[in-house]
Amino acid sequence: MRPLLPTDLLGEWTLRRFVDDRLVGVAGDVTGTTTLTMTGPDEVRWDESGTMRLGGHETPVSRTLLVRRAPDDRWTVHFADGRVFHDWVWGTGVEHACAPDDYTGVLDGDAERWTVRWQARGPAKDYRLDSVLERRPTAAD
Repeated sequence: MRPLLPTDLLGEWTLRRFVDDRLVGVAGDVTGTTTLTMTGPDEVRWDESGTMRLGGHETPVSRTLLVRRAPDDRWTVHFADGRVFHDWVWGTGVEHACAPDDYTGVLDGDAERWTVRWQARGPAKDYRLDSVLERRPTAAD
C-alpha cells in the first residue's frame, strides 16, 4: 500500500484519542471530530474539536493544524500560527523539536481508518497520545 497524503484524507472523521499522562499519573480520552479540508492547491486545514475527559474533569478542546505542500511535493504539518510541527511522513516515525522534551510520532493506516501516535518524554513531559480516526459516512453512503 502506498503512503497516504493529506489530500487522501479529506473529509470528516470520528476522533477518539487516548491520553496517558505518566508524569501526573492520569489517563483519559478525547472524543470528537476531525475535518480535513482543502484550502488551496497546496494546503489542507486540519480541524479537531471534542471533549476531553481527564482526571475526573471534562472540558471542550479544539485545535487547528495546517498541512502544506512545498515546491518539492513534500508535505509539512504546521501549527495554526505557522510554526512547523513535523514532516508529513506516512508509516515512519517523525520528530517534533521542542526542547527540553523529545516528541516522537507516527501516522499510519488507510483511507478509512488511520492513527496518529505521539510520545513526549523529558523533564517537563511524559505522556502518550494514541488517536484513532475513522471516516464518517457521507449523506450518499
